[in-house]
Amino acid sequence: VQLVESGGGSVQAGGSLRVSCAVSGYTHKTYCMGWFRQAPGEEREGVATLGSDGSTSYADSVKGRFTISTDTDTNTLYLQMSSLESEDTSMYYCAAEERAPPMTRIQALGGNLYRIWGQGTQVTVSS
Repeated sequence: VQLVESGGGSVQAGGSLRVSCAVSGYTHKTYCMGWFRQAPGEEREGVATLGSDGSTSYADSVKGRFTISTDTDTNTLYLQMSSLESEDTSMYYCAAEERAPPMTRIQALGGNLYRIWGQGTQVTVSS
């Protein structure tokens, strides 16, 4: 399985942006997937995750503003971001892990159980 992110860019604070993650080499197995971000000098942060059972988890900092979704017809994972803030400026990565049982919220947002990662797409929010 390979992951390729796209859709990043520059946006004004308060604006919206949707980033995408194209999944190829899909094996029809069950995956947990997620969006993570990391700014220079900062630790990686779990943003939003989609469990193998369809459950979602969000970081408190993005809850109510970001939405994770998937299009199974095109094998694409999305992150819709609204009411963007300068603190959302970061490199955004999607990740996947073959796993039938869903992860706990801590596991999902922690990121350490994901073994497949994309190359990232930069999101810059200017105030």
